[in-house]
Amino acid sequence: MEKLLNNAFNGDPRSIGRLISLVEADSPSAKEIMKKVYPRTGKAMIIGITGSPGAGKSTFVDRLIEQFQAEGLRVGVIAIDPSSPFTGGAILGDRLRMQGHALNENVFIRSMGSRGHLGGVSRSTHEASLILDACGFDVVLIETVGVGQSEVDIIKIADTVVLVLVPGMGDDVQIMKAGIMEIADTFVVNKADREGADKVAADVQVMLKMLKERDWVPPVTLVSSQNNTGVDEVRKILHDHWNYLKTTDEGKRRRFLQLEMEVEAILRGEISALTEKVWKKRKDAGVLEDLAARKTDPYTLASEMISQIIK
Repeated sequence: MEKLLNNAFNGDPRSIGRLISLVEADSPSAKEIMKKVYPRTGKAMIIGITGSPGAGKSTFVDRLIEQFQAEGLRVGVIAIDPSSPFTGGAILGDRLRMQGHALNENVFIRSMGSRGHLGGVSRSTHEASLILDACGFDVVLIETVGVGQSEVDIIKIADTVVLVLVPGMGDDVQIMKAGIMEIADTFVVNKADREGADKVAADVQVMLKMLKERDWVPPVTLVSSQNNTGVDEVRKILHDHWNYLKTTDEGKRRRFLQLEMEVEAILRGEISALTEKVWKKRKDAGVLEDLAARKTDPYTLASEMISQIIK
């Protein structure tokens, strides 16, 4: 395991991929891997790219990789795909995304399944981003599945959230959904060469004025990923927001909130695993017959199992 970790920390893509696979599969070594990884994290800029399906997120991410590459930065990409109902793995694969960067040693692209999480972000997504951070990537881009209101999950992981909107897809309704406006640190109106892009941008500006006043006002940028226009402006905004987070009390508050959610997620996972183990034993002991016969009730049974877990 030490050799695998050292190779990954030295930038070997196969070793990095192996570490992510072990953690994603929740292997027995996953916890030890993350304990070794965590002290080396906290340096990468974690950027979440979210928005409705069909917003052109993948093409936008592809252009953004080019921009960061031009700065000489190492870029890791986690592309969240819908999970297969049969294997739990990503339905779409790396080979279908960002082909132009596949052989670039300074770019690492990994497709991951959403694992049934409506926000398109599973716990292993966060752990994969930490691994890429620890392995020396300067920027980690997380492209979510994009399923509407559940997109708020990305704020638990990303330092900066980019909400991608497009004209002609009912975005005037989409941007008004609860939580969506609040999580975005910058808005990208993609496919700006289409009619209606200016109206979407104007609608966002109006909505922003209706929210409570804050120090960082999310910029709105018109972008055409296809024509490669406006992406450089977004890159500059991302750097500006990163600097803002590093130098303000708001940035500190946000980091503490993410750490709090991270610990709570681990606690829930551990407790859930224990609960499943205890419940399986009770279930196998025929307790369902007692429940069906009303010899006991689910509330008493749950309390007994909690007492057992605490012991």
